[in-house]
Amino acid sequence: MGLTIIKPQNQGRGEFDGGKLWEQKPIGFSGEGSVVNRLGPLFYWAWAQSTGEAGIGLHPHQGFEIINYVIKGRGRHKDTLGTDSIVDTGGVQVMQAGSGISHAESILEPYEGFQIWLEPNLKEATKRPPTYRKYVHEDFPNVSENGVTVKTILGEHSPIQIVTDAQIYDVHMEKGAAYTHVLAPHRTFAALAIRGNGSVLTEREVSFDHKDFVIMESEKEETLALQSTGEELRMLLIEIPTEVDYLLYRKSH
Repeated sequence: MGLTIIKPQNQGRGEFDGGKLWEQKPIGFSGEGSVVNRLGPLFYWAWAQSTGEAGIGLHPHQGFEIINYVIKGRGRHKDTLGTDSIVDTGGVQVMQAGSGISHAESILEPYEGFQIWLEPNLKEATKRPPTYRKYVHEDFPNVSENGVTVKTILGEHSPIQIVTDAQIYDVHMEKGAAYTHVLAPHRTFAALAIRGNGSVLTEREVSFDHKDFVIMESEKEETLALQSTGEELRMLLIEIPTEVDYLLYRKSH
């Protein structure tokens, strides 16, 4: 299994609204400083925070499937479909951009959240009408066992249905607890530590720190474990195929 740890200084950076909203980007756009350009169909991943209100004006999207997950605070979404929607803590909004949609984003209070872009076959996706859907925290399965709580954002029993092959989990680990994940062959597992420090246990033990980006790629079926080495560890985890059977958009264009 290939294992890579990307430190915060090698991740991208961005800001909006005069710096009121700032982002650490494990996977960013070209020129934003991310050493990781993409992982399979995982095109973009931003961890956004603000200390108060902020906004991003109306702007267009096409083709991509865009997931916003709110860790803390509230966000407002308006779009050219006529949507005016507020997403609270723990909630998710999913925008399948399809043939084209424009939207504006507002942060209504101190905020923390993720924006994740997943890439379906764009040749097919741009022929479909755009959609927007909102989900609340209670819509998602939460399982707690042996000091580990797993919220399935995208995957088995999640209400979200998209085209791109992907799974997303929000995982909390108490001190000393471990989360085990079985990775099928030719899959990529990406994890961002948003609280605490930990270690990856595979054939060997590798430590990582708060804000580190952990990437694992499998050639055969692998079992890995993430373990908290501090008071707690919270990570957002994404699993995707290492390669897909359709052409991917080149960010350099």
